[in-house]
Amino acid sequence: MFEAGTIDPAAVAAVREERVDWRFRSVAPSLSGLTIGEAAARGAKLFEDGFLGPFVVLDEEAVEHNLRTMAEWCAARGVALAPHGKTTMAPQLFERQLQHGSWGITCANAGHLRIYRAFGVSRILLANQLLDPSGLKWLAAELDADEDFEFVCWVDSVRGVELMTEALRGARRKVDVLVELGAEGGRTGVRDTETALAVAEAAHASPALRLRGSGGYEGALSHHTDEKSLRLISSYVDGLRKLVFAFDDKGLLDDAGQIIVTGGGSAYFDRVADELTKDWGGLDVLPILRSGAYVTHDDGFYRVISPLGEHPRIGGVASFRPALRAWAQVTSKPTDELALLTIGKRDASFDEGMPEPRLIRKGDGPPSALEGHAIQKMNDQHAFLSLPPGSPVEVGDWIALGLSHPCTVFDKWPLIPVVGPDGETVLDFVRTHF
Repeated sequence: MFEAGTIDPAAVAAVREERVDWRFRSVAPSLSGLTIGEAAARGAKLFEDGFLGPFVVLDEEAVEHNLRTMAEWCAARGVALAPHGKTTMAPQLFERQLQHGSWGITCANAGHLRIYRAFGVSRILLANQLLDPSGLKWLAAELDADEDFEFVCWVDSVRGVELMTEALRGARRKVDVLVELGAEGGRTGVRDTETALAVAEAAHASPALRLRGSGGYEGALSHHTDEKSLRLISSYVDGLRKLVFAFDDKGLLDDAGQIIVTGGGSAYFDRVADELTKDWGGLDVLPILRSGAYVTHDDGFYRVISPLGEHPRIGGVASFRPALRAWAQVTSKPTDELALLTIGKRDASFDEGMPEPRLIRKGDGPPSALEGHAIQKMNDQHAFLSLPPGSPVEVGDWIALGLSHPCTVFDKWPLIPVVGPDGETVLDFVRTHF
């Protein structure tokens, strides 16, 4: 239904030519000097081959399941997907998302945009208003140099339109923009229809911009799934529709070509799709979701709130699987109620919930389930593990932790092992670029 975006396969393949060394602190020293591709081909074992804890790994089967599940659901619902790449900043994963049919990749700022273009991403949606003159001049040069490069970003003020227009003076191609709708309690974006129309009129009149539609982010409005919260989300997305109709009534979309309307974090993409696939009254509209965290899901925030989490709001579709796991060693057990792990805020996310103990590995034995334990707090390099009566945890044991909120995990790990079904055999490595 939607033509997938592209990425330069040679640029992505070149990632595997980088040499493994001390910069990738958790990777087994025995792999130093090899290229990433050569290291992946070794089929190393996390514990037998000397990976240095703590380390974070990706579950290959879970990643593939999540990619396929989201792609199939979007196709069935008639929505395009431009996943937010800031979750992973991993071109190898971008490539897989595009191979599964993603329309493009979303970024957050000009620095992200530059990285994406270094890997030849052909369609990029920047989910912010781009005002930096240097960034805009660089963007204009990229657009002029590549007729196949498609780009769109937000505008949310007349002043922003003026600044963009000035910075883009002399550019050969216009920059496509969407009026961003905000909301009280939200982040950026216009707060009312009158302002939205003023911004749209300014963009329509700009010699450097082309108005394409509306966009926004509903995830900032709630972190709950009660019916009141879900109605709030639906009402907000309906506001995106109303802006498009208002722009069309005033003839502001006459040059838009296919109209774009986009919303969607990873918490309420079901409600976004419900609204964006309603009847458009003959308008040629491309509805785009920007969910990014689905690629790994998690063991915390998204497990609870995702439409395909532990309490799915979507019927007939397999739930996402958590694909991120951290391993840390028990370094101290000062009391029978407390153990300290060699992992902290510098290594794992904590902003949307503490890591959750899942498995214990004692000596050379296989991992086994660990229940009734919890991480109470984290310092920079330590996690405080509370121990129930009779806990089997001892100094030297390894603990596997489920992580909450992948967006604040990937940035801590420049090279992440991808493991197979046994959870310990390395199949590949993913290189991140933060």
